[in-house]
Amino acid sequence: MKTKYYSQVSMQKRLLAAILSITFIFFALAIRLIYIQIFKGQELQSKAIDQWTRDLPLQAQRGKILDSNGVVLATNYTTYSVYARPNAVKDKAAVASFLANILDKDEQTLYAALHKKVSEVTIARKIEKEKIDIIRASGYSGIYISEDNSRFYPYGNMLTQVIGFTNIDGVGQSGLENYYDRYLKGIDGINLTQTDIHGVELKSNADKYIPAVPGCDIVLTIDYEIQKLAESAALDAQKTYNSKSASVLVMDVNTGGILAMATSPSFDLNNPPRDNIPLLNELTKNRLITDVFEPGSTFKIFTLSGALDRNKASLNDRFYDPGYRIVDGQRIKCWKSGGHGSQSLQEAVNNSCNCVFVDLALRLGVKDFYDYIQKFGFGKTTGVDFLAESKGIVMNKNSVKTVDLARIGFGQAVAVTPLQLLASGCAVVNGGKLMKPRFVKEIRSHDGQTVYINNPVKTAQVISNSTSDLMRGILEETVISGSGRNAGVSGYRIGGKTGTAQKYEKGVIARGKYVSSFLGFAPMDNPKYAVLVIVDEPAGYLYYGSIVAAPYAAYMFKGIFAYQGIEPKKDVGDPEDEQLIEMPALIGLSYSEAAAKLKSLGLQFEVAGTSGKVINQTPAVGVMVKKRTVTLIRLENED
Repeated sequence: MKTKYYSQVSMQKRLLAAILSITFIFFALAIRLIYIQIFKGQELQSKAIDQWTRDLPLQAQRGKILDSNGVVLATNYTTYSVYARPNAVKDKAAVASFLANILDKDEQTLYAALHKKVSEVTIARKIEKEKIDIIRASGYSGIYISEDNSRFYPYGNMLTQVIGFTNIDGVGQSGLENYYDRYLKGIDGINLTQTDIHGVELKSNADKYIPAVPGCDIVLTIDYEIQKLAESAALDAQKTYNSKSASVLVMDVNTGGILAMATSPSFDLNNPPRDNIPLLNELTKNRLITDVFEPGSTFKIFTLSGALDRNKASLNDRFYDPGYRIVDGQRIKCWKSGGHGSQSLQEAVNNSCNCVFVDLALRLGVKDFYDYIQKFGFGKTTGVDFLAESKGIVMNKNSVKTVDLARIGFGQAVAVTPLQLLASGCAVVNGGKLMKPRFVKEIRSHDGQTVYINNPVKTAQVISNSTSDLMRGILEETVISGSGRNAGVSGYRIGGKTGTAQKYEKGVIARGKYVSSFLGFAPMDNPKYAVLVIVDEPAGYLYYGSIVAAPYAAYMFKGIFAYQGIEPKKDVGDPEDEQLIEMPALIGLSYSEAAAKLKSLGLQFEVAGTSGKVINQTPAVGVMVKKRTVTLIRLENED
C-alpha cells in the first residue's frame, strides 16, 4: 500500500514537471514570437519581400539642350544595365565566364559577385544593345536587364565649357548641365514585380509600375551657326599664334543674350578625360566667366564714355603726348616711344594713346570715375546663369591713389572677366543700357509647354543716349582709320577697340607674356552684335591686339553678316579701302625711315621695341594689303 502511494506521488511529480516544461517551452516560443513580430518583423518582412520581388529603376529621360533655333546640342541615347540575383543563378562559374567575355570584365571579380549574400548585384552599366542582345539570347537564369539613358552631344567639341557634361548617373557635373540640373533631370520611375524562388516573374496584383517623368528641355540664346564661326576662329587663332588659349564671345547688344562662346583648346564632351582630374579641371573651366585679366586698352572706352557723359571732355579737345605723364612722381609711359605729339580726342582713340586716357581719368576724379566703373558693372558679378562667376578686381574707392586712378584710365590696375567686358561694352553703344547676360532663353516641359521664360533684364542706365551716340561714331572711326583697322569689313559699319595687356605673375610683370584682344560692335548705325576676341599669350613678338585679335573679329562679323543675309552697302567706308598696296621692305631701316615709308603708302603700324633698326616686319615683303592696314615693325632694342 505504501509502495503504491509513493508510486502515485512520483507520477504526479513527473506529470507536473512535464507540464511545467511544456509551459516553459510554449512561453519561450511566445516570447520569441512576440520578439520577432514586434522587434524583427519589419526587417524580416523586408527580407522576404526582397526575395520574392524585383525592383528595377526606370531612369527618367534627361531633357535636351537646344540652340535658339531648335538645333539639338545635348540629347540621350539608350544603353542598358546588367543585374544578377545570386540565388537565382544556377551555374555561377559558367555565368561569370560568359559575362566576363561579353562585357570585358574580370571573371574572378564577377564570380565573387555572384556568391554575395545579397538579393541583387550590379554587373555592368551603360552597355550597348549589341552586347545586351547576346546576353538575352544566352538564356541564363538570374540575369536581368534594365534600360538607361546615356548623354550624347552631337557636336562633341562645341560649347564644351558652356554645356558641360554629366556623370554615369546622369547628374550634371559642369556647365549648364550642372546649373540647370534640377530642370533637366526629370523624376525616376519604378517597376516592381513578384518573382518565384528562381527569380522568374509572376503576375500579381502586387506588381507596381510608376512611369518616369522626363526632364525639361532648355532652349539657349546660343545660335549654332554663329557658334560654328566662333569655334573656327578660336581654334585657328590658338594654332596660328601657338597661344595658351584663344576665345571668342558674341553677344546680342540689346538683350544680353549670349550668341556664341568658344575657347580653344577644347575636348570631346562625349569622352571627357575623367582619368586625368587636373587636365579635366583645366579644360572644363569656363575662363570667360570665372577668370579675370587686365583689359588694357579695351577699358579705355569706359574711361572715355564717363568723361564725355560728365562733360569732362569733348571731340574738340586737343592733347599733347610727349610719350609719358608724371603722376605722383611716377613716370607713366605711352606705348609709343616718343609719344604721339599733338592730337585730337578722336586721334587719341585711334592711336590708343595711354597719356590721353591718363588725362581723362584725372579729369573725372575718383568719385565720378568710380561712379561709372560701378555703373558699368565692374567689381561685381553680372548675374549670368552660370556657376562660379568672378566679380573681377577693382581697388577700394577709399584707398585708391592718384597714380592708381591714372593707370585704371588706360586699363591697368583693374581686372575684369571677359563676360563683364563684353556686357559693359554693349552698354557703351546701345544707348547706355547695361543688360544682364544670359545663356537660357526659355525652359519647356517634355510635352512642349513653356515653364519658364528668361526675359532680357536691364540692370542699369550707365550713360545717356547722346553719349552713346558719340561713342558709336568714335569707335567706328577707330576701325576706319585707327588701330582697329584690321577688324573692318568692306561695305559694313563696324566699330571697336583693340587691347594689348601685359600679364602679371606673383605680382610682377611677366616678361614676354601678353593678352591680345579686340572688342567690336556692328552695324554701328544700329548695333546688334558684339564680338570679343581674346588671345592669351601669343607666342613670339606678334602680340598686339590690332595684329592678333582684330582680324578674327573681322572674320566673325563677315560670317555673321553672310549668315543673316545682311548685304554690304556701297556707300560705307573709304573708296580707297579696296586699293591694294605691296608691302615694302623695311628690315634694316631705322625706325624713322620705316615709319616714313609706311606713312607715305597710307599704311598704319604698331612698333615692338624702342630703338635700333627694324629686324622683322608683318606682313612680309611683297604681300598685297589694303590701304590703312595695321602692320607691325620690330626694332632690335627693347627696354
